[in-house]
Order: sequence, then structure tokens, then C-alpha cells
Amino acid sequence: MKKNKISINDIATQLGISKTTVSFILNGKAKEKRISDQLVQSVLKFVDEVGYIPNQFAQSLRTGKTRILGLMVEDISNPFFATIAKHIEDKAYEHGCKIIYCSTENSKKRAREFLKMFHNLGVDGYIITAPSGIEEDIQALVNQDAQIILFDRYFANIPTGFVMVDNEGGTYDGTSHLVSQGYRNIAFITLASEQPQMQGRLRGYLRATEDHGLQEHVHFIPFHKDYDILVDRVKEYLAQENGLDAVLFGTNYLGIRGLEAISKMGKKIPHDLAVVAFDDNDLFRVNSPSITAISQPIEKISEQIITTLLERIASGEPPVGTEPTGVFLPTQLLIRDSSARKA
Repeated sequence: MKKNKISINDIATQLGISKTTVSFILNGKAKEKRISDQLVQSVLKFVDEVGYIPNQFAQSLRTGKTRILGLMVEDISNPFFATIAKHIEDKAYEHGCKIIYCSTENSKKRAREFLKMFHNLGVDGYIITAPSGIEEDIQALVNQDAQIILFDRYFANIPTGFVMVDNEGGTYDGTSHLVSQGYRNIAFITLASEQPQMQGRLRGYLRATEDHGLQEHVHFIPFHKDYDILVDRVKEYLAQENGLDAVLFGTNYLGIRGLEAISKMGKKIPHDLAVVAFDDNDLFRVNSPSITAISQPIEKISEQIITTLLERIASGEPPVGTEPTGVFLPTQLLIRDSSARKA
């Protein structure tokens, strides 16, 4: 018997049991149908020996589920998104689901192509870090009763689920920490973005400077994939703002490029310029000096995303209302050497 040609009917014939029993076992319904553990083990052992590969398409036609989830992030090479993706993949696997993931690079065109691909594959649910400009595409999926969880950002007028962190509270705490350490001329270098997570981080910085009676120093940098261009733009800004004594970076990749810019300028951290970055990174921990970071609870984010999505898929209930529903998780300020008390 050729391994790649074997069917459920062949398995049933070889073991002298019904096709239905084999199907129940292979689809994880043995306990529900009160099939003995001994028979389950016999079937699974035989299946392993003959190398049976189930027809995914046929299974999805029978059950209405593919057990596949689509995960779309901004940049899978970014440590934050890579770690989130790994945690989600592991947790999905524990629940019998597989993940297909991709990166948008903040491109509306790429995002639309990937959403179409997910739809054509019949994924059971969508986990999305959405770039601006695809609101209509997300709404179209919602209109088709698709189960969607947005994370890191969301759309205020589309009834999806979402998982966010308290971005405003995070930058408020980071800025206030620098103030408590004696710094008074604190810059906020961030992305030029209308996305809610970036707007929240901006609000937190502005609220903290206002509460502490400080002048604001905000510098917006357009999103760009080129490492050296971002380094140069941070360097140019810092060179023309001589009075700064601290800087808060709005993302970890801006923070990493900022560290290189500061080094190229011959400045010392924190003696010449204290540094805090939003979102932690292994480099911040091992850098000398180590870099204070506003850390996102990656494992909790991943757990919340996959648990919420699987519950929605299991219930089969379509999204209701006109507004998103979700949770905001707290950040944690990891205080390190880069924000030591000002001399």
C-alpha cells in the first residue's frame, strides 16, 4: 500500500473498524464519541506507520473549519513582532491550529494582497497589525462575519476585537521618570503617524511635559526601512537641538538607530544625553550603558490575542455594534543605566 495514496477507507478496512470511527479519532472527537483509548492508540499508531496525510481541503468542507489562522504584522523581522508571532504560533498549536504569517512593511497594497490570500485560503480567523488605509478592507471582512483581532493598533469605527497596551501611560511614565532623575529638556523622537498607538505615545509625552511644567520638544520622522537614513535623521535633529539633556524614542527601532546617532556624535549616555525607548529589546539590556525601556507584556498580549480569537471562532457569533471591543494591557518601565540621575 503506497503511503501517499492511503485513505480513511483503507485505514478502516485494515483495522476492521468503520470509516466513521476513524474519522472521529482523526478529528479529535474520540472522547466525545466515547471511543476507547486502546482503539485510539491503535488507529494513531497505524496512521503513523503508513504515513497517512489528511486532505486539508476535504476536512474543511466537512467541518467548516480549516484550523488555520492568518497573522499579518508590520515587520516580522522586528523583535517585538517576531516574538509576538512566535508566542501566538505556539499557543495556536496547543489548540490544534496552524499559523500563516506575513509582513506588510506598512504598505496598504501588500496588506490588501495578504488579506485576499487569507480569505481565499479560508482562514478561521485573522490577527492583524493594520497599516493605515485598509479600513474598507477590514470592514468588508467584518460584513462577511469574519473573526478579526487587531493588535498594536485598531480602527475606532470598525467592530473588531483588539488587544493594545496603554501607550499613553507608558510614555507618561517614561517622561516622568526622566523628570524625577533631574532632566528638564526632554525630546520625544517618534514616527510621523496617525495610527492610534503612536498617537497614544505622543499624548503621554505631551501630558507629562505639561504636568511637570516643561517645554515640549517633539520631532517626527517618517517611516523608512533604510537603517542609515533613520540614523542620519536622528543625528540631524539632535545636532540642531543643543539644549537637550534627555530623549525618549517612540519605538525600539528608532531607539536602536538613535543609539548609533548619539555614538556618531561623540556624546555619552547618560552624561550628555539620557535615553529611554518605548518597547524593550535585547540590545537595550546588553548595551553599555544599558538602556531604560518601556516594556510591553509580550506573553500576555499573545495569550489575550489567541484566547479571544479562539473564543470568538468557537462561539460563531458575528461582530456586533459599530465600535471595536478589546483590552488595554499595562506597560512596565524597566529602569537601567541610561536614565541615571543627572549629575
